[in-house]
Amino acid sequence: RGGPAGRRPRVAPAAAAKRRRRRRINWIIASFAVLIMLAGGGVVGFTYYSTTVQLPNEIDLDLSSTIMYADGKTQIARLGTVNRTLVKIDQIPDHVEYAVASAEDRNFYEHDGIDYLGIMRAAWNNVTGGDQQGASTITQQYARNALKLEGVTYGRKVREAVLASKLNDRFSKPEIMEHYLNTIYFGRGAYSVESAAQAYFRKSASRLTVEEGAVLAAVIKQPVPSATHKGYDPALNRQAAIDRWAYVLDGMVTKGWLDPAKRATMKYPKVQPWNEKSACVTECGMNTPVGNVVNYVKAELVELGICPTETACMEALRTGGYRVTTSIDRKMQATAEKLTRRAVKNSLLNKQNKQTKKGKEVMAAMAAVDPATGRVLAYYGGDTGTGLDFAGRNWYGGKLVGGHSPGSSFKVYTLAAALENGISLQSRWDARTDTPQARELKLSNAGRNADCGAWCTLEHSLIQSYNVPFWYITDKIGADKVVDVAKRAGVGMIWNDDGKAIDLTNTDAKEAVKAGIGQRVGFGQYGVTVLEHANGMATFANRGVYNKAHFVVKVEQKNRTTGKWERKGEEIRKPEERFRKPVMDDMNHALQKVSTSHSLASGRAAARKTGTWETKPGAGENGDLWMVGYTPQIATAVWVGAANRRVGVKNIWGGDMQSHELPSDIWQAFMNEAHEGKEQKEFSPPRYIGDDDAGNGASPSPKPSREPGRDPRCRLFPRLCQDQPGGDEREPNGNRNRGGDQPPVITPPSPVSPRMSGSP
Repeated sequence: RGGPAGRRPRVAPAAAAKRRRRRRINWIIASFAVLIMLAGGGVVGFTYYSTTVQLPNEIDLDLSSTIMYADGKTQIARLGTVNRTLVKIDQIPDHVEYAVASAEDRNFYEHDGIDYLGIMRAAWNNVTGGDQQGASTITQQYARNALKLEGVTYGRKVREAVLASKLNDRFSKPEIMEHYLNTIYFGRGAYSVESAAQAYFRKSASRLTVEEGAVLAAVIKQPVPSATHKGYDPALNRQAAIDRWAYVLDGMVTKGWLDPAKRATMKYPKVQPWNEKSACVTECGMNTPVGNVVNYVKAELVELGICPTETACMEALRTGGYRVTTSIDRKMQATAEKLTRRAVKNSLLNKQNKQTKKGKEVMAAMAAVDPATGRVLAYYGGDTGTGLDFAGRNWYGGKLVGGHSPGSSFKVYTLAAALENGISLQSRWDARTDTPQARELKLSNAGRNADCGAWCTLEHSLIQSYNVPFWYITDKIGADKVVDVAKRAGVGMIWNDDGKAIDLTNTDAKEAVKAGIGQRVGFGQYGVTVLEHANGMATFANRGVYNKAHFVVKVEQKNRTTGKWERKGEEIRKPEERFRKPVMDDMNHALQKVSTSHSLASGRAAARKTGTWETKPGAGENGDLWMVGYTPQIATAVWVGAANRRVGVKNIWGGDMQSHELPSDIWQAFMNEAHEGKEQKEFSPPRYIGDDDAGNGASPSPKPSREPGRDPRCRLFPRLCQDQPGGDEREPNGNRNRGGDQPPVITPPSPVSPRMSGSP
C-alpha cells in the first residue's frame, strides 16, 4: 500500500537494487545502439563501404498491365502480381508531393535522408520495451519498401540508414519522391500513387485535387486495419481519416505549401466506396465475359514475338507494365452480353430461361468480326475467362474441344465451292428423298418434301435449305473442295466423326477428308468454332479478301526510365484475295434471300444462313442451332445449344427450338444495334456465272417458272418471284442424323486447363 500523503511507497532494498541494475543495463544497451548508428565509426563505416547497395534504377519493381477496349481508354482487364502503375514526377502535381511530405516527413526537402532523432527514439523504445518503430523519413521508407528490408533488427536499421544516405547522395529530392510514390502502399491493393488515385477517386494522379491528394497522403501512415487501430481508409475509419487529412493540410500551411485562406474553405472530398471482399486488385476482369479476350491476347502476344509461350506471356503481363489495346468495341460488346448472357435481366437468354423448364441448359455464344480488317468487334463465349469458352477452342481431358456442328449454316461454303467449280445458281438438282439413291444413303430434307421435286435450282435449294441437293453437289465436286473453301475463308479447325480436332491451317484438304471428314460436310455435320465461322463470313462479306480474325491492335510498355509508353508490337494484317469476286457476288446475292423474316432495320442489305443439328442419332431433338450472316461492314455468327450436357434445346412453348427462333433473334438484334449510325452499303450485283446444266436434276415442268434470277418475268416483277424460306431444317440421315456422327459432348470441366488460342 502507499505511505503517508506526499510520500512514495516504501520499496524493499533488494527490489530497488534490482530495478537500478536493470535500468543501468538498458541505458548501456540503448547508448551502444545509438553509438553504433550515429558515430560513423568502424561498424557503420564498414557497412557503408562494403555493402553492395541496389539503387532505384536497378530495382525491377513489378508493374501491372492493362487490357483495353478499342477506344484505348476503357479497361477490359488488369493483370499483375501487385497493382502498380509507374508515373514520373512531372506527372504528379506539386501539391500531391507536398501533401505526402506533410504527412510523412515535413523536413524532407531539408535533411540528408536520415532522421537521426527518429533512429535514437526507435532504438530507445525498442530496448526499453516501448513500441517497435522503424524509419521515419521518406527516403528511409523508400529504402525499406523497395528493397524489402524485413523486421526491426538493428542490422536492418543500419542498412536502411546506409541506403537512405546513398540515395540522398545519388538522387535529387524530386527523384526520391518519385521512387517513393511508385513504391509505397496506399491500401486497397494499390502500390503506387497512380494506382491509389484510381482506387480512391477513379482518376489519374495527374488530375488529383489538393483535397484528394491529402486523402492519399493521410492513408500512408496506416492503410489497413490492425489489432489496435482501424487505419485511415475513409471507408473503414472515416472520422480518423478526416482528422489525419486535416493534419496533413495544416502541415502544408505551416510549411508554406498551402494558402491559409484556401485551406479554410476546403471540405473532405468524396471517396469511392470500397468492399475488400468484392473489390478486384489483381487479375481483374478474368472472371467476366471479356476474360476470354485476355486468353486470345496471350496467344497473339506469342505470335507478335513479345514472349515465347502463352505461360510466359501471362507472366509478362503480370509484371511487365504493358498496355494492350484490343479490337473489342465497347458498345458492341455490351450489346452482345446484353443479348446472350443468361444472368443479365431481360436478355433474350434470360427470358428463355424463365419460360422453359430446361431453360437453365440453354447457352449462347457469338462473335462479330470487321470484314475489312479482321478485328474482332465483340465476343461472348461464356461468363468467365477461366471456364469453358463456347465460342472458341478449349483443352479438356487432354483433347482439343469446342466445335459445334454448324448444320446448314455450313452450306455457305458448299455454295462457294459449287460456284468455283462451274456450277451456277440456276443449275437444277434432284431434291427428292424417295429416290433409290436417297433412300440408300438415308438422305432427307428434315422431313420435308421439296416443292420443286427433281428440278430444284441451287439457289432455291439454298433458300429452302434442302439437304439432298447439297449432298449431290458435294459428291460431284468432292468433299475436299468444300473443306478447302472453309479453310481459305477462315475455318482453322474442324472436328471429325470421332471428335478429333483436325488443324486445317496445317493440313491439306484432301488429307482432312482422309482423316474422317465425309461428304456430309456439305450440309454441316462436322464441328467448327463460332469465332472461325464468323471469320469465314467476314471473308465472304469482304468479297473474298481474307483477314485473319484477331484481338490485339497495339501493344505498349511503360519505359521505367522516362515513364513514357513505347510501342512494342501491333496487329499483323495481311489481306489475301482467296476467292474470285464473281463467285462472291453470286453467293452474296443468293444469301440475301435467306431467312427474310430476320431482315435488318431500314432494309439494310444482309446475307445470312441458319443451321441446325440434332443432339444424337434418332433423338428427334435439336442440339446445335446457328445463325450466321453479314453486311459489308460486320460479320456475325451466333450459336445456341446446351450449356452443361448434351440435351435438346426447347423454345418458350416447350417444343424443339429452331434456328429461326432464338439464334436468329439474337443475330438480328445485335446487328441492328451494331449498325446504328453506320452507312447503308449494298453488295455488288450478281454475275450469274457457271453452267446451268451442271446439276443432276430434271428439266423444269412446263408450268411457268417462278424461279428468281434469269427468268425475265422475275426481273420485271421480282416480288412475285421472291422465294420464301421453308421451315427450319433438322439435318438428315433417316432419323435426321446418322449414328456416331456427333462431336463429343462438351461439359465444363472443373478446373479448366489453359485454353488454346481460337485465332484461325
